[in-house]
Amino acid sequence: MKYPAIILLFTAVFLFAMGSCDHGLNGGEEDMKIVFLHHSTGNIIWNAGVKSWFKTYNKENNTKYKINELAFPGKSPYGWHNYPYDYWNIWVKNAGNKKFMKEPTLEILTKKYDLIVLKHCFPVSKIVPCPGGGPSVDSDIKCIENYKLQYEALKEKMNSFPKCKFLLWTGAALVEEVTDEDCAKRSREFFEWVRKEWDTPGDNIYIWNFFELETAGGLYMKDEYAVSPTNSHPSSEFAAMVAPIFCQRIIDIVEGHADSTNVTGTKR
Repeated sequence: MKYPAIILLFTAVFLFAMGSCDHGLNGGEEDMKIVFLHHSTGNIIWNAGVKSWFKTYNKENNTKYKINELAFPGKSPYGWHNYPYDYWNIWVKNAGNKKFMKEPTLEILTKKYDLIVLKHCFPVSKIVPCPGGGPSVDSDIKCIENYKLQYEALKEKMNSFPKCKFLLWTGAALVEEVTDEDCAKRSREFFEWVRKEWDTPGDNIYIWNFFELETAGGLYMKDEYAVSPTNSHPSSEFAAMVAPIFCQRIIDIVEGHADSTNVTGTKR
């Protein structure tokens, strides 16, 4: 009498595993599903032609990649933040907490999508020195030490969904007028760490070096790429320039070239 129960248990486990990120990457390209989680900066890039780029690519290459966008987190009681602490708080700390069910956890997203793209808006670059008392994964203070703890926890969480791919943007930069040199240096230090140390070639997490594109190798978002010298949102011209690069980076991941191509997406 115990065998049916055991069989049911293994069947349930098998179905759950098969139900997470098994639409296209692991079963051909017929139903590839991609979601881009973003706020205002991401929305500007999205509106620069991401959807139409994929439509053209599918037509020219006989593929059926489907990309959608989603404001994350949404305008819920949780708030309108998408920094390392917020992703960690929703996806790691409170993944099973009903209070946060209005925001999709990875347990939800990985059942719907094969590739999840995530990013932070430019206030992520307002990095301050870590206060006394040491770093804490449970702190929303924007300092390098806290960010590293939150990123390590997020990496472990994303790695626990090996059938799903993740594309992380390095954070949006700030124009020089609204920050200072020390803060800008901390931002570059952290995103260099993300690219050179946190990212592990061969796993299911990939990087798009958006910070590098915005700064052109410097410390600040270039004024000519911004809405204005005091507004760190991307200009429409810059968005039109980088949207195809973003799309190509996604294709590199989908088609298995991501670890052998440039993390800015600018070279094949």
